[in-house]
Amino acid sequence: MKYYIIAGEASGDLHAANLMKALKKTDPEASFRFWGGDLMEQEGGEPVKHYRDLAFMGFAEVIMNLKTILSNISFCKEDIKTYDPDAIIFVDYPGFNLRIAKWARKEGYKTHFYVSPQIWAWKENRIKDIKRDIDELYVILPFEKEFYEQKHDYKVHFVGHPLIDAIAHRPPVDIEKFKKENGLDERPVIAVLPGSRKQEIEKMLQIMVSITEDFKEYQFVIAGAPSQEREFYSGFIKKKNVNLVMNKTYDILGISTAALVTSGTATLETALFKVPEVVCYKGNFISYQIAKRVINLDYISLVNLIMDREVVKELIQSDFNKKNLKKELSKILQGEAREKMFADYYELEKKLGGAGASEKTAQLIYSKLTSEK
Repeated sequence: MKYYIIAGEASGDLHAANLMKALKKTDPEASFRFWGGDLMEQEGGEPVKHYRDLAFMGFAEVIMNLKTILSNISFCKEDIKTYDPDAIIFVDYPGFNLRIAKWARKEGYKTHFYVSPQIWAWKENRIKDIKRDIDELYVILPFEKEFYEQKHDYKVHFVGHPLIDAIAHRPPVDIEKFKKENGLDERPVIAVLPGSRKQEIEKMLQIMVSITEDFKEYQFVIAGAPSQEREFYSGFIKKKNVNLVMNKTYDILGISTAALVTSGTATLETALFKVPEVVCYKGNFISYQIAKRVINLDYISLVNLIMDREVVKELIQSDFNKKNLKKELSKILQGEAREKMFADYYELEKKLGGAGASEKTAQLIYSKLTSEK
């Protein structure tokens, strides 16, 4: 089978790469053309565009880059026509992917969506588009199946969360070797995960590294994103007690005592590594004001959303400041709050449905396609 896959972010690159690996086992004749990142490229196939050229964050930023986005949509449609796949697999990235899906459905292509758009958070009216344009939807959060099937009468496949596999299959990190190779000393590590997009990194890192001198018994390690160059971080690592390690986020989490994490998939990754964390978010002022009025959620982190209660502290917009960050980090470095978070993390993992998400999804996609031949 020929698969055309579209992933527009770092997390999508990870999930799509694992899905590609599983599809190759399920379908020995699988071939791929894709929008994604370095991890997908490692699985083979033909790359079209890298996600670093697609990631526009927030309402204001999307408007400012609308011409580029529309140009990418037109190019994608023509590229799909040329490749003529047996199926298009959309991985998250709903603003772009749902537009392509609408066109693709009319053109007669089979449409499979892996990692549900978060319409339970906002834009719930997108359910009309999903019902109309998506043949099969594979959801990875336990509450999403009930949301789609009971509230909207739309059958979906709950496959479990692919991060469980991505993390469980990793070999343990040799802590001494890792620290030596990356110029770290013997002190415990506090991971700093500022995100993958330039816009969010610039907003987050300045505050994240502002507290490093208050925790001299620890060393802070910024997880450099694969989508950015090392030089981009140079201004932030001039602070004392701040280190940078590029493209090794999971290894950093594997040796960390605690973490400061920008809201997003990384909050769940950190929890699955059993690293106590403080969740941070600061966006464009206009984008944040719009989001606050249209998003109907009690929490912004996946950890708290899945558990439906506060497991990790969220510092959002004006609450994300040096004073609060120092206070919340101190709480999770030792004592009762730290121990409670560990217990909550184990409960969280149980809720996520166990291992095998990529394999389950690959088998479902291939079975559906072969039954339609």
